[in-house]
Amino acid sequence: MALPCSLVFQVNRTQPQLITPARPTPRETKMLSDIDDQQGLRFQIPLIAAFKNNPSMSNRKDLVQVIREAISRALVYYYPLAGRLREGPNRKLMVDCNGEGVLFIGANADVTLEEIGDAILPPCPVLEDFLCNVPGSDGILGCPLLLVQVTILRCGGFIVALRLNHTMCDGPGIIQFWNTVGEMVQGKSAPSIPPVWEREVLNARDPPRITCTHHEYEEIIDEYSDKGSDAAVMVQKSFYFGPNEIRALKKHLPPHLSNCSTFDLITSCLWKCRTVALELNPEQVVRVSCIVNARGKRNSLRLSLGYYGNAFAYPAAVSGVKQLCESPLGYALELVMKAKNEMNEEYMRSVADLMVIRGRPPYTLTGNFTVSDNRRTSIGDVNLGLGELMFFGPAKALKFLSFYIQHKKEKEDGILVPVCLPSWSMARFQQELEKMTSSEIVGNINNTKSANINVVRMIPRL
Repeated sequence: MALPCSLVFQVNRTQPQLITPARPTPRETKMLSDIDDQQGLRFQIPLIAAFKNNPSMSNRKDLVQVIREAISRALVYYYPLAGRLREGPNRKLMVDCNGEGVLFIGANADVTLEEIGDAILPPCPVLEDFLCNVPGSDGILGCPLLLVQVTILRCGGFIVALRLNHTMCDGPGIIQFWNTVGEMVQGKSAPSIPPVWEREVLNARDPPRITCTHHEYEEIIDEYSDKGSDAAVMVQKSFYFGPNEIRALKKHLPPHLSNCSTFDLITSCLWKCRTVALELNPEQVVRVSCIVNARGKRNSLRLSLGYYGNAFAYPAAVSGVKQLCESPLGYALELVMKAKNEMNEEYMRSVADLMVIRGRPPYTLTGNFTVSDNRRTSIGDVNLGLGELMFFGPAKALKFLSFYIQHKKEKEDGILVPVCLPSWSMARFQQELEKMTSSEIVGNINNTKSANINVVRMIPRL
């Protein structure tokens, strides 16, 4: 669907209300894990999902009520999400499971999914229409842990947008919750995957001990000016990587790296292009942090199937600016692969211990760029049973964080990556990316189109 040059529509919202669990739930205090309880996760993350009309739903006006009631029933099992965070000694986060509820808004909009088009994709310029920022609700302590707005569209489709306190859940965790909501919509009495708290599994050891190198938490004295980037106007654009772009990037690699993963390849490319575009001091040190999931057979943490807390680390690759910018792409790629391979159970234990020993420090921001692979927690993973899912994922990039989102473009499977940069560097970034994927630059590529960059334009709002 093409993005229209201009689109104006009206959104009518109900008054925000708190949805509480449908039945009484335990009144208790639950401690977050030392992986949850990081300064770098103390923020609210917006997500958005778009669903097609389901003709079998005879009364669309009841859809908001159906979802509201399903959330209430799901909260019986995920009752900590209905609580509020507070701090204990040493800034330790805990959930007061008081049942106050999650914040909910029902709405309707005089617009269709077809008219919205690619504006639903990150960086979503209509996010504020579909996710109202209720005054006083966006704090970390003492505020609702989840905000949901369900908007019915003129075409009968609907949009679910939500804002989550990231200390409570990661991507797989919130997907698990929303699938439980979907099961409640479909009449089930209990979730097929019971939620598991067990946050103590990812707590620091006794005594804590840092056993790995954690470049992502290094204390950095910023001796170099990033051309005023802290005060710069930040802009966002999304970039599409399809089969042609991936083939072009691989032409930059030596034979022994040609079987690298798509994630590693795109990450090394973005890191290099971003560093060039920011025009940093050649002597500065830069990092790229790769979010790596601790679930599954790859790691031996043995997290329960229903675990919905944060279960990832972000090991960082490190390089000097001059060497990164002047070296072939394979140099950055090998650093990324090496950093990701450091992730194992010991690495996660060491992160938890570091949080306790060093007072829960933020991850390094100076010269750092973080990437998160959300392809396995995107379209197809959320089923509310109310219509075909067209898109689900993060609504935008953050200043130092980009997401990889599965995306189909003209019947071609690819990856969409929203990027946030100072306005003065975005054009240079785009040029560098085009160089990396252009058939005119890369030898031995015939009839390969240059990078297809999906530039999302702003839509005027009422």
